[in-house]
Amino acid sequence: MGAVLPLLALRAFTEAGRLGSLKAAAERLGVTPGAVSQQIRLLEARIGVALFVRSRHGVHFTEAGARVYPDLLRSFDQIEKSLSLLENLAVEKTLTISTVPSFAAAWLVPRISRFSALHPQIEVRVEASSSLVDFTRDRVDVALRHGLGHYPGLQSVRLMAPVLLPVASPGLLAKGPKIVEPEDCLNYPLLQESDRADWGLWLKAHGVHVRDQARRGMSFEDDLLLLRAAAAGQGIALVQDTHAQEDLDAGKLVVALDKPWPSRFAYYLVARPDAMQRPEVQAFVDWIRNEAASQA
Repeated sequence: MGAVLPLLALRAFTEAGRLGSLKAAAERLGVTPGAVSQQIRLLEARIGVALFVRSRHGVHFTEAGARVYPDLLRSFDQIEKSLSLLENLAVEKTLTISTVPSFAAAWLVPRISRFSALHPQIEVRVEASSSLVDFTRDRVDVALRHGLGHYPGLQSVRLMAPVLLPVASPGLLAKGPKIVEPEDCLNYPLLQESDRADWGLWLKAHGVHVRDQARRGMSFEDDLLLLRAAAAGQGIALVQDTHAQEDLDAGKLVVALDKPWPSRFAYYLVARPDAMQRPEVQAFVDWIRNEAASQA
């Protein structure tokens, strides 16, 4: 046998054996079923041994195919792991963080320079998106997500649990009726999040039982939009305290009524277990936990 290994043919054989189908192997490899079949026939012709028995229901190993398949499967899996390691080495000093736009703008971005000052050798990249991360496909090291902490197959670290506050522009409240009790908020336009659920839950938690009225008003997909609408005097918004703090400090917004409401959700750092072992990721975990603790 020559020195040049028929890697394409061996890979076609391995994938067909793994999936039991030439068509499925072709989809996996991004080629046509005919190309997979040709590669396997070339391999069989080269070694002089049949590797598969073909039928209407797929392909099945011959005795020779069954003997060599496990070793080849392990070998190609190891090649993929080695390639992944090389890719990680190329970007090991880069830390890519994914989070929702509102949390990125209101909490993470104003603080991330402190992490960079502590670790100048780490290049930080922040991706702000409401889409969930697919860690098997996306080049993301850690995600910061608002939820219940259940992330199967991933490692999570609980960071903080914000509370919801009713906020409005000072000018709106100065011109309108006084707010003394939670139900007084109903005298103003209510700015809603996309599900239109928070106002009803907040009012109910404070002893006010209403339905339709608590769901009326303009709705917004993201807390940043809610905050901008509230600062523009369009109504009262019920938002996370962490998101509103900058506008509260700047005087653009004020708390309409000091009745915070803790929700069941919290912010979590989420990552693959293997990523958690990287020094860059661990440094970020330690830093953000300290930052979150300082806000408690």
